[in-house]
Amino acid sequence: MKRGKGMKFVTDSRVTANRTPNIPKDYSEYPGKTEAFWPNYLLKEWMVGSVFLIGFMVLAMSHPAPLERIADPTDSGYIPLPDWYFLFLYQLLKYEFAAGAYTVMGAVVIPGVAFGALLLVPWLDGGKERRPYKRPIASGLMLFAIVAIIFLTWEAVDDHDWEAAAEQGQIVDDIEIDESAAGYEIYQSQDSCISCHGGDMLGGAAGPSMFESDYDKDEVMDIIINGLNDMPADQFEGTDEELEILAAFIANDGQDPDNGDNGEDEDDNNDANENNE
Repeated sequence: MKRGKGMKFVTDSRVTANRTPNIPKDYSEYPGKTEAFWPNYLLKEWMVGSVFLIGFMVLAMSHPAPLERIADPTDSGYIPLPDWYFLFLYQLLKYEFAAGAYTVMGAVVIPGVAFGALLLVPWLDGGKERRPYKRPIASGLMLFAIVAIIFLTWEAVDDHDWEAAAEQGQIVDDIEIDESAAGYEIYQSQDSCISCHGGDMLGGAAGPSMFESDYDKDEVMDIIINGLNDMPADQFEGTDEELEILAAFIANDGQDPDNGDNGEDEDDNNDANENNE
């Protein structure tokens, strides 16, 4: 019997006889329009990202974030300012069509439409052209958005009162205020004082710290009654006795003057007793 006699060979049509080698696509077919994702495109993206990252790191190290004093919720004169990348939205809320009764338009509707359109760009514009001048609608909208952001940011910086902001945010030396003193309680009952000088008496946007000048009690009383510079007169709501207590408290740098006098009297008595002995 011959070898292989009576045997049949069955082939599978799904298996190709000639397999093509696994080689990358020829991107030279459309020069300037297509390129390999790895490593060409990914390398370019990494290089651009590295440049921006290094730039932000240099900017952060050369201009560190400024620190301000502890926030005072009772300071109604404080002028808030968001970070620089939100200044264009901050400025948008100053316009009539996006403020007041239309705050929702400036805070929700307009930014929502803008950022929503940015997310939908891949579906709204499916063109294969990569040259900006051949995509006038997409390029025009993007240029309009960039110009609007730059303009609003510039307007926010130009309109802001930077001198007042620097004064209201200055870090002052820690002052231990005697909150149990009668003068402090009287001050807390004066809304006109708190609105300008803050609940901690260390100053706000409209008024300076009450302890930055070396006034005596009579001078403090005169300022409270007659005013000084931008400070209006006759703002104190209380009796003459309360005015005198408050003035003495301010002149004594936030300490109860009675406690200080008592302490000095005790020291004098102790010295006298030592001398008698």
